[in-house]
Amino acid sequence: MKVLVTGIGLVSALGGSLEDSWKNLIAGKSGIRLHQPFPEIKPLPLGLIGQQPSELAMLTRMVVSSALQDSGLVSPLADCAVVIGSSRSYQASWEMLARQMYNDASNLPVSSFGNWLEILPHMNVIAAARQIGASGIVLAPMAACATGIWSIAQAALLIQTGQCQQAIAGAVEAPITPLTLAGFQQMGALAKTGAYPFDLHREGLVLGEGAAVFVLESAELAKQRQAKVYGEILGFGLTNDAYHSNSPEPEGKSAIAAIKQCLERSCLSPADIHYIHAHGTATQLNDQMESMVIQRLFPQGVAVSSTKGSTGHTLGASGALGVAFSLMALKHQILPPCVGLQQPEFDLDIVTSARLSKIRQVLCCSFGFGGQNAAIALAR
Repeated sequence: MKVLVTGIGLVSALGGSLEDSWKNLIAGKSGIRLHQPFPEIKPLPLGLIGQQPSELAMLTRMVVSSALQDSGLVSPLADCAVVIGSSRSYQASWEMLARQMYNDASNLPVSSFGNWLEILPHMNVIAAARQIGASGIVLAPMAACATGIWSIAQAALLIQTGQCQQAIAGAVEAPITPLTLAGFQQMGALAKTGAYPFDLHREGLVLGEGAAVFVLESAELAKQRQAKVYGEILGFGLTNDAYHSNSPEPEGKSAIAAIKQCLERSCLSPADIHYIHAHGTATQLNDQMESMVIQRLFPQGVAVSSTKGSTGHTLGASGALGVAFSLMALKHQILPPCVGLQQPEFDLDIVTSARLSKIRQVLCCSFGFGGQNAAIALAR
């Protein structure tokens, strides 16, 4: 059964909507700026949506309502599945709670913690289901930076197996918290000036906020209601390295397996892919491994770019943002640029400025901590 994308809602450091983010992306702009949201942590380049860190619940409400509006649907949507993931979820709220407990030496009564049940990791997707009046299947995937593609894949499966005709799927991330910044800093993974994917002088990742959700429908339902269509989800591949908590497996064996699995399920050969939206975090190890995988699987060469130099690395939401930008590339027949790249280290056809191109099939990849690999193929 064909699964089509009929609506997109997106917010990122590049813009408050899908159109604004896309327009700024193809103009080669970046939403990354130097910020100091927490006095205890020195200023860092960050992809903030506003002047201060955003709230997860607010971002989710925004993109869910944008996606519905874009698709022409009106709530309540009782039978719509809701699959929205996040790798951090309400971590910011838990950190505030921990600080409250730590600062107050007297034993605080549980009642002073507000309704902590509302900030359990899966409650964000339940709030989204309430927002649209959906009383069907609800899933809250968590797969590190592969969360976005995971969520879309799970929703597509629900439609393909006839469990629903319609799903809202994607990922939301509000990761700018003291603990997240300190953790990445301790690992030596954070950039000092900006994100430069695949560049010889790349410094590491820049954390960004963002969210992207999609309305997915069976081709039958989309046709019935004469919905506009961004593209089709052809297939996906999901694997795990079983290797290390934060380093990719050096040979990229599981990453290769995920892409091969995705191509097979999509009935495509490597030559059928016209563009790859790469994970491209701008860390030494990720870009090296990903470049090797692309060179090995696509020896004929294929246009490649990463949009993290524009949006920052939105962790669990990054694959969802990647899918949105890939669908816009298919719609407008424009390849988005790899903003921040000055001097490529790898022998790849990297898109350095927006390029008109005839593209029919694209591949979007995510490689998360713990070796979680995800690839999804989309068609016009």
